[in-house]
Amino acid sequence: MRKNLYLIIILFSLVSCYTYQVKKPGTPPADNKQDLKKSLGLANTASPAMKSTITETKNSNLPPAPVPINVQEALVPNKKFKIDVEGRSYKIIVDRWESDSLVAHPVSNPKKTLKFHKNQINSEKIAEKRFSQPIADIITVTAYAGIAALIWVLIR
Repeated sequence: MRKNLYLIIILFSLVSCYTYQVKKPGTPPADNKQDLKKSLGLANTASPAMKSTITETKNSNLPPAPVPINVQEALVPNKKFKIDVEGRSYKIIVDRWESDSLVAHPVSNPKKTLKFHKNQINSEKIAEKRFSQPIADIITVTAYAGIAALIWVLIR
C-alpha cells in the first residue's frame, strides 16, 4: 500500500499544468456573421441582381488562408517557446534578436547559447508555453478523488 502511495505522489509531482501550444490565427468577429444573416434575410425580398451580389459576398466571406506569422513578432524575449528548426525541435528561452538572428538558450541549459536565422525557424510550429486549464482541472479532480479515497480507507 505504501509503495502505491509513494508512486502516486511521485507521479503528481511530475505533472505540469503548463504545455506548449501553437497560437491559432484569430477568428473573424461575430459581427460579420450577423451582417451576413441580415443580408440573407433581405435576399428573399430583393431583386435577382441583388441576390447575385449577396451570393458573391457570401462566397467572399469564406475563412481566409492562414496568414504567415512574423517570426520576430512571435518570439519575444524572456518567454519559453518550442520551435522547429530544420526538422529538429528545441525548447528555448528567447534572449534577444540580433538583426535577423535569434539568440536563445535551451530551457534545461542556461549556459549554452543557440543562434538561429529567422528563415531557419518554421513559423507554423512555434509553440508558446502556456497554462492549460483542462490539465489543471484533471489534476484537481484526481487529487480530490484521492483524498476522498484516503479518508474512506481511514474511516473504514
